[in-house]
Amino acid sequence: MKLLVIGGAGYVGGLVLPLLAEHHALRVFDRQPPASADWEYLPGDVSDLDALTRAGAGCDALLYMAMGDKNYATTLGITSNFDVNVKGVYLALEAARRNGVPHAVYASSMSVYEYNLEDRRHMAEDLPPDASGLYGLTKRLGEEVCRNAARSGGPSVNALRLYLPMADDDWQAYAREHAPTFATTAADVARAVLAALSYRDGFQAFTITGDYAEQHMLMEKARRLLGWAPLARPHGAG
Repeated sequence: MKLLVIGGAGYVGGLVLPLLAEHHALRVFDRQPPASADWEYLPGDVSDLDALTRAGAGCDALLYMAMGDKNYATTLGITSNFDVNVKGVYLALEAARRNGVPHAVYASSMSVYEYNLEDRRHMAEDLPPDASGLYGLTKRLGEEVCRNAARSGGPSVNALRLYLPMADDDWQAYAREHAPTFATTAADVARAVLAALSYRDGFQAFTITGDYAEQHMLMEKARRLLGWAPLARPHGAG
């Protein structure tokens, strides 16, 4: 399958694209080139509908992983997060619709929820997102853009609500120091993306975390519909 990856040169892309490339042909659309020269690369900005449409020609699915500026208190941070997490999502899905691309995966975040995730048990994906901070707000607005696209004749979309993706080796060091472990290994994130590329049913949102004991994060929906659960365990864990 030919996969258009928007934002593939970013942090999460660097973690998971080497694993995705074992299964699919990748075309990366980003302002910066991706980690590997082996992947097709098209430079461009998510605010450019024409460039997005050209990039998606001939692709079978879309993976949206673009990120805004992390300096959330600055003008750049505010405008770039709305541009990337809301407007860019809308334009990418519109370009996919124009190209007849039938399906998309949106890299969302557990930050769509306002509360401290370690302070309460997260019951199900149908708990309405309520984040008011800039990043969480724009990510949940991006999910609404995806929902609207799926309901309006555009691609079906799976939103993966990720929690702190990190390299597998880094996760092992982190997991021994933090309990419960919500962070997610690159391998588990890549497996979730692969599963989400295959499952297609309107708009769906999934909790994707490394909380393998489900002490706080229930992932029944991911198990049931995607056949996914985190496999990573700290060294020495049963």
